[in-house]
Amino acid sequence: MSPPLLRVNDLVRTFGGGRPWFGLGRPKPAVHAVRGVNFELGAGETLGIVGESGCGKSTLARMLSGLDIPTSGTIELEGGDVTDLARRDIRKLARSIQYVFQDPVGALNPRKTIRTILETPMVLLLGYSKDQCAEAITELMEAVNLHPEFLERYPHEFSGGQAQRIGTARALATRARILILDEPVSALDVSVQAQVLNLLENLKSRFGLTYVFISHDLSVVEGVSDRVAVMYFGRIVEIGNARTLFKTPRHPYTRLLLDSAPVPGKRTLDVSEETSELPDPLAPPPGCAFAPRCPHARPECLCEEPALLPSTEVGHQAACHFPLTAADTSGDERR
Repeated sequence: MSPPLLRVNDLVRTFGGGRPWFGLGRPKPAVHAVRGVNFELGAGETLGIVGESGCGKSTLARMLSGLDIPTSGTIELEGGDVTDLARRDIRKLARSIQYVFQDPVGALNPRKTIRTILETPMVLLLGYSKDQCAEAITELMEAVNLHPEFLERYPHEFSGGQAQRIGTARALATRARILILDEPVSALDVSVQAQVLNLLENLKSRFGLTYVFISHDLSVVEGVSDRVAVMYFGRIVEIGNARTLFKTPRHPYTRLLLDSAPVPGKRTLDVSEETSELPDPLAPPPGCAFAPRCPHARPECLCEEPALLPSTEVGHQAACHFPLTAADTSGDERR
């Protein structure tokens, strides 16, 4: 088996904390955004990441792309540690991993033409000449199905779908192998979403890309992902093959997400059924963070944080002391 393209080891990101005056005084509160995330990403794979708002998905994505620096842990790209490249050689990381943002229009510089937006990373990161840029830009515009005359226009002149295509082209301008797609279709109409998703699939095949696909839309994630990681309160609580995970989830939180997803003809989860609030990010609980909301919680769950351990299916892992069985998930009405 070939080594993974990307490996994340015990990644942690904490905001705040420390002491105000040279180590003296009362400690300042710290927000625990990402708490010990581990996973591997193979070449050509699409890893979907799902979870509630505030679970740490976007913070994780920003660390992977070098836009934020981990508090601790390591990120390995093709076997080499790139955790501190944001401090040392951001160009090397940017040539390998690029970010496609949720807001397609807001992510583009409104004062620059599309040609300049696409040329800049080619010149700064790849050292291309004008002729090389022109050739590469022509290829990118054709790849994302945009007319060449769009190159002299500005971002505000495009629709959301067109702007997302331009943002994707900019991410590909560095010949990056990994794209971090952070809610890439959530701001688009449903019909345009389908066009962009088809485009991403075609680009993946054409350029041999690897995706980290972050979304709150479970149906989209299920359709595009090879594997899915479920995050809760800064940790991955379940990860495995997309089809297996959606069909037979092992973590109660994954089960809750699936039951909460809107499906035509199905009664959605009543808000009154949720009796507990989310944990306090300033004071993580000692045991399982999901225990106060879990209908299967036992005393052990409140004392000891569960590790991410293999399930019965190959490659499927769940961080639960008492994972769900096939009998617990046999009544799934989503299918």
